[in-house]
Amino acid sequence: MRQTDTGALIAQLRKEQGLTQKQLAEQLHISDRTISKWERGLAYPDITLLQSICQVLQCSEKELLSSSEDTEGRRAE
Repeated sequence: MRQTDTGALIAQLRKEQGLTQKQLAEQLHISDRTISKWERGLAYPDITLLQSICQVLQCSEKELLSSSEDTEGRRAE
């Protein structure tokens, strides 16, 4: 898994939710610069934020950690 893959997935899911980087950052109580770093592949999200990120972006932790969509897992939930 590369940081750019994780960042690209976060950007895709954020856009699917109709959120700006700033709106996502506000919901996670972090800066929009942090979101930008994730999406550009310069950093990974802090592990303590994974559950919150998944709730906001409506994805599973498996999807986020593997940097790939798990449509079957979403349907099962």
